[in-house]
Amino acid sequence: MSQVPTGYKQTEVGVIPEEWEVQELEKISEVKSGKRLPLGKFLIDKQTSHPYIRVTDMFYGGVKVENIMFVPDDVYPAIKNYRIFKDEIFISVAGTLGIVGKIPDILDGANLTENANKLANILCNRDYLLYFMMSSSIQGRIEAERTLGAQPKLALTRIRKFQIILPTSHEQEAIAEVLSDADALIEATERLIAKKRLIKQGAMQHLITPKPDWEVKKLGEIVKIPITDGPHMTPKFLENGVPFLSVNNLVDNKINLGDLRYISKEDDVIFSKKCKPKKGDLLLGKAASVGKIAIVDTDLDFNIWSPIALIRPKDEYAAYFIYYCFQYSDVIKQIEVLTNSSSQGNIGMGDIEKIYLKFPNFSEQTSIAFILSDMDEEISALEAKLAKYRQIKEAMMQNLLTGKVRLV
Repeated sequence: MSQVPTGYKQTEVGVIPEEWEVQELEKISEVKSGKRLPLGKFLIDKQTSHPYIRVTDMFYGGVKVENIMFVPDDVYPAIKNYRIFKDEIFISVAGTLGIVGKIPDILDGANLTENANKLANILCNRDYLLYFMMSSSIQGRIEAERTLGAQPKLALTRIRKFQIILPTSHEQEAIAEVLSDADALIEATERLIAKKRLIKQGAMQHLITPKPDWEVKKLGEIVKIPITDGPHMTPKFLENGVPFLSVNNLVDNKINLGDLRYISKEDDVIFSKKCKPKKGDLLLGKAASVGKIAIVDTDLDFNIWSPIALIRPKDEYAAYFIYYCFQYSDVIKQIEVLTNSSSQGNIGMGDIEKIYLKFPNFSEQTSIAFILSDMDEEISALEAKLAKYRQIKEAMMQNLLTGKVRLV
């Protein structure tokens, strides 16, 4: 058994600083339920003085106000005692469990869904408690106590018994402030990424909108080899071998190599008789996720399955320009029209060949692609920063909320 460090003590939730304590949630707040509308009554989108917060409006940390629904004036008296206020915390208890957050000032006094509870009359630092409720300590407990059934439910009695680690009051405040600063950095980065994406979208609309002298070509006319898809057979998947891409590996217009499956070299040889992707090829989702597009920008040796079409442009057509054309509204609309209405959606090989694109000269194609690629690189760098900031915050929560790192 490991020795407890000096200045720390062993508790039912682990080793914590000596001056810290552990309390059940019901000892430091009142846990109260929300309320559904009376039978036969419904929310409305016309604004009244009584907004209603649903689980679908919640995210970790807060509430989205864009799609808030309202309680009719004549229904409000029946549920007026089930409101949430800005100094309280919500926690979802049905459907998606454990979403916790606080509400914006504009929703102070809003009605709360029956699928959420609220923590009222909080006796510790509200923001500290919010972060602790978002920590792995509580979220892991919620996942462990998930009830079986089609509609998961988190019981009020269980929430009241959650064990909360409580630092001294000044440390609660300091921890909340540091984590709030981390959140502010994350939110600022998210806003910047959203802004850069809008700028790129505007630039793409301007640059790819055809000019009178651009030539119109069908996709089938500008390829080195006929457009083809992966083999229509299911290989035996292995733990290691040749990477094998399905349409699920086309994510955000990129090839996602983080969740690959593998096939044998023997199966790869069989599959390669139909097609073998190489650098500069375009991969288009043709079934299930129709219209997903990615460009092969890696030397990784891999193969593809039948829901993916392989497009290999002729040398006089810039692959990256075509790649961005497939993110342009005119081409997206063509794909939507050509996609059949089966349960998963599918676009046939012949229809893919009919998709028409409009091309400037090769020099202008490459210039446009360079500008948009430059923007993508900037966005990707910001996304990498965002992922790093989130990881840092997660580590900060793990250390600060358990007392492994002290703010004294």
